[in-house]
Amino acid sequence: MAALLMDRLPKLLHQIAFRRFWTAQTISFLGDQVSTIALPLTAVLALDASPAQMGFLGALASLPNLLFALHTGGFVDRYGRLRKLMILCDVGRAVALLSVPVAYALGSLTLPQLWLVAFVTGTLGMLFNVASNSLFAALVDRADYVQGTSLTRGSFSFSWVAGPGLGGMLVQLVSAPAALVADTVSFLGSALLLRSISVREPEPTKKTSDSHIKDGLRFVLRTSVLRAKFLSGGLLNLFYTVYFTLFLLFISRELALTPGMIGVALGLGAIGALLGSFVTGWFSKRIGIGLTFIVGSVVFPGALALVPFGTEDKWIAFGLVVVAELLSGMGLMLCDIAGSSIQQALTPDRYRSRVQGAYLSLINGVRTAGALVAGALGTWIGLRPALWLAVIGGVLSVLPLLWVPVARMRTLPDQAE
Repeated sequence: MAALLMDRLPKLLHQIAFRRFWTAQTISFLGDQVSTIALPLTAVLALDASPAQMGFLGALASLPNLLFALHTGGFVDRYGRLRKLMILCDVGRAVALLSVPVAYALGSLTLPQLWLVAFVTGTLGMLFNVASNSLFAALVDRADYVQGTSLTRGSFSFSWVAGPGLGGMLVQLVSAPAALVADTVSFLGSALLLRSISVREPEPTKKTSDSHIKDGLRFVLRTSVLRAKFLSGGLLNLFYTVYFTLFLLFISRELALTPGMIGVALGLGAIGALLGSFVTGWFSKRIGIGLTFIVGSVVFPGALALVPFGTEDKWIAFGLVVVAELLSGMGLMLCDIAGSSIQQALTPDRYRSRVQGAYLSLINGVRTAGALVAGALGTWIGLRPALWLAVIGGVLSVLPLLWVPVARMRTLPDQAE
């Protein structure tokens, strides 16, 4: 039976080194996303945080992408030691997160500590992601790159939906601070798996970091599809951050959903992500990789419009959140797997870390602004109107993709130069 199951796995998962790398990366991604709900719920439930304080917490978690990601790409290319760097990032996040339940047990937990933990874990998570992108190229032959990208981006996208659901259920079972203990264990497990991998890493380059940064930015700016993808992704991240920063406050306070109901709803959204990962290839073959990317970019934020329709009837509200998360999870996978495959196909190996660093800086960096905007909107106009603005803005973020020939891409494009 085990041999039969192995035969049905994608070819890359038959390789021990890649399988351990992919498993470690998946565990680490999942731990990141558990933190995205366990830390905010700790602030809400244990410290009674306000919308503005929640916005500041979200901003600090994403601020490292804005401050460091561009330079991190050059740093990783120049200094190498990718596996060791990823292990240190895992251990560092485990230690930072463990400080929260310890402080809570001692009765000394404060919002400034949560803000510091969010900044530290955000910094280490960003560094881990850039290094893993380069280590991936050392583990995977170019002929298997699309399959490998689908596996790694698929697990990343799946963690976006499954992680918060798992975090919500852990909060219901053991309290928000204690849920972070499980998160700590996940990062340590990822570090142990990475330690067991033997791989010949690429030689560090002799160029300076500043030169690397300029080269990566020039490549992105002169490649029209990447330029449009980054702009669209930046807008989508901005509005989704506004939405998610206020989402937990809205459904826990105005819709009165319990942490357990929140966890179940988000967990069922993981089923949508899983379905999306299965059907992305089918959609790509039927309507083309480009149109699959566009459809996912609309469905991912558009499905979330169901949440602001929530009423005082707790079960109706719960049902709307479940359906929204289910459909949004599917859209996320269509968007992320197709979009990431297009980006990887266009990007030459020599630019990979720099483009990834630029992506994290220019795309994820806007989450800092989104979290601050969310805090302001939630305070000034209320949670429900702010959610509506976030959903509408998220849907409109697809427009830059319509200005370039993405919709006409039936298959992956050739590498750009």
